[in-house]
Amino acid sequence: MAARRILVVDDDESLRRVTQLQLQDAGYEVLVAGNGEQALALVETEAPALVITDLKMPGISGLDLLRQIRRSLPQTAVLMMTAFGTVQTAVEAMKNGAYDYITKPIDYEELVLLVGRAVEHQQLVVEVEQLRLSLDRKYGFETIIGHSKNLLQVLEMAARVAERDSTVLIRGETGTGKELLAHAIHQNSRRKGKPFVTINCGAIPRDLLESELFGHSKGSFTGAFAPKRGKVETADGGTLFLDEVGEMPMELQVKLLRLLQNREIEKVGATEVITVDVRIIAATHRNLQALVEDGAFREDLLYRLTVIPLELPPLRERMEDIPELVEQLFLKARQRHNMPNLKLPPRLLPYFAGYRWPGNIRELENVIERLTVLAAGDEIALNDLPEFLRKERPGQDSIQLELPAQGISLEAVEKELILKALKKFNWNQTKAAAFLDISRRTLIYRMEKYGFHKEPTAAAAEP
Repeated sequence: MAARRILVVDDDESLRRVTQLQLQDAGYEVLVAGNGEQALALVETEAPALVITDLKMPGISGLDLLRQIRRSLPQTAVLMMTAFGTVQTAVEAMKNGAYDYITKPIDYEELVLLVGRAVEHQQLVVEVEQLRLSLDRKYGFETIIGHSKNLLQVLEMAARVAERDSTVLIRGETGTGKELLAHAIHQNSRRKGKPFVTINCGAIPRDLLESELFGHSKGSFTGAFAPKRGKVETADGGTLFLDEVGEMPMELQVKLLRLLQNREIEKVGATEVITVDVRIIAATHRNLQALVEDGAFREDLLYRLTVIPLELPPLRERMEDIPELVEQLFLKARQRHNMPNLKLPPRLLPYFAGYRWPGNIRELENVIERLTVLAAGDEIALNDLPEFLRKERPGQDSIQLELPAQGISLEAVEKELILKALKKFNWNQTKAAAFLDISRRTLIYRMEKYGFHKEPTAAAAEP
């Protein structure tokens, strides 16, 4: 698949030609097709990175073409071209896997910008799929499921840092898969044949944590009848994963800082210094910068830990991944409990997608496990779902618009709507994108298009 090869599909020969010339001037290799049948043949033989297709065409429509491309060449990105009256259909196409859409008449400056982003996204998808296949073979990375853009960005960065020895800090809410990502990074590194050692800094009593981490010498305290190797020594040559590092007591943070700076430790009750070769991957669900400001975490340690920060998104910020997650977790649960005939009908998937999942993937996995174990028949029914999933979701009220007799600019309406959403949430892009029911990447593109670059103020967001 050529990274800069684009296929333009439209039954309007003039538009095809102009679009081809504009994209060639921007440095792309451009193929053209006059209908869906020609396009499918070129997709099969040329494997373009991006297909730009008209929505309405005789024969195979743009939507039909999209569906067939998603089946035969899922890594190819698709952009839809649409007239004003069919924008809703184009939005439906995005829900079916299209990267984005652009309205006619084409603004070619906007198109070139959008094509650049689509091609970049497509390259990211390919890289992440290669990482996923590699990690599937080595560790079983399949639990980190999904193709949402913000998850792919994290995995792409993880792929880049895996082969290096840089310290990594994985941030994310409880249940987002921080330890799994850490283990995958280790297994894809040069240390993969060496130990991967985990210690949960919040699960061990404060008076025992130092000994667990660094070990102790015989007689160093009551009950120390024999010398003990700590987790750091055990991980020598490999990776030490410090889970919930934000819970580490201040007095131990100094010793961790020494380990990060000099790769040296000192056992409890000992005087000699031990040199170790370990890579540190830390994780936390807490805001370490806020802990620094509260005096509960060392600022110099924070800087040492955040050489490579990775932010795992919560499930509510990648809701499009939920159907795939449900299917894969259900498959694993069936295999685990030897229930191969149990079915989860597709009609129930919207109920899972309608919940915010505050416990993230861990909560979703627990629900799937419970449904599998308690299933009364060969098919899970609506009444088997927990009550919080069965609750009817309130429908969105229709927006009341007064349409002026002289007409209205759709672009002006979109511009005002995006600006109001950004102001409503104090320019928080994630919240504004969720409010508008679009991806954050799409929101950022629209902000660049309209020149919205205002930074958030200290004022609180509107409720």
